[in-house]
Amino acid sequence: MASFSQFGSDLYTGKRSYDIVGRRKTWYLIALIAIVISLVVPWLRGGYHLGIEFTGGSEFTISNAKTLDQSIATRTVESVVPGGIPRVSQLGQDGIRVQTEQLTDRETTEVQDALAQAYGVSEDQVASTYIGATWGADVLAQAIRGLVIFLALAAVVMALYFRTWKMSVSAMVALLHDLLITAGVYGIVGLEVTPAAVIGFLTILGYSLYDTVVVFDKVRENTSQESHRTFVQSVNLAVNQTLVRSINTSVVALLPVAAILFIGSYVLGAGTLRDISLALFIGIIVGTYSTIFIASPMYAHLRENEPKVKEADAKKTRAAEKRQREVDAAAEVV
Repeated sequence: MASFSQFGSDLYTGKRSYDIVGRRKTWYLIALIAIVISLVVPWLRGGYHLGIEFTGGSEFTISNAKTLDQSIATRTVESVVPGGIPRVSQLGQDGIRVQTEQLTDRETTEVQDALAQAYGVSEDQVASTYIGATWGADVLAQAIRGLVIFLALAAVVMALYFRTWKMSVSAMVALLHDLLITAGVYGIVGLEVTPAAVIGFLTILGYSLYDTVVVFDKVRENTSQESHRTFVQSVNLAVNQTLVRSINTSVVALLPVAAILFIGSYVLGAGTLRDISLALFIGIIVGTYSTIFIASPMYAHLRENEPKVKEADAKKTRAAEKRQREVDAAAEVV
């Protein structure tokens, strides 16, 4: 623990430093590859699997099932509704969930009775619900609208708070990076995108934005002070100074999220808990990466060619070269 604390102290004082900003092209390439994979692979797999709340349809939940064989549910539904392709999943230790396209009242009753018989339970242990396609489409539109409004408001607040649109743009690029990769994981693995997952997406965007604001505060503090460092060096120092904090915050946040993910997926079988915690788990990891390796390096990239910044950096570089010549000359005399 003491060595890790010393490590953090060395990063803060500049005694130890990693050239994160200077290697920004490497981080950009890694992010670009991850985004391409997140976009292409789900498309090759047939797109995202939207939950019944978005697409509409009928859902049957079987409690206290005698067996958890999911193929039984598939055959049962197809025997009642030929051509139907149900989506079957396990809920907890003894539950089965079956989702189909929207069925008529007669088909719903027949499927419910058939599932009860197939799994050896009473009819009252097979619950059925349905969601209309129009309502589902409206939920999807509202989710997209909420996401766009969130990003727009976040961009405006960032620009006003830091008094520069370039920090806002850098933060928004990092947020889009987080969203695309997190959604991409859902598409790659084939998980359903549910309203709970969308809530998780919005939550991780808020987490990533908070972490970025903390780093940007340090960036603004370093770049506004007079020092011998160039603009890029000052930004890199800020990233190093907040590196340990970002890692610690992420680890502390991941532990309870991982616990909720495990409990929701394997103990309780609660789909809502699983969807929210999975989005959070992925997003926290990706958000930590984007804060350190995307947002701050991009801000330095956007600012380093400004005339005032270039002029100030040139003066500092000449002064540094002069000091080095004086040191070399003194060494030669000795």
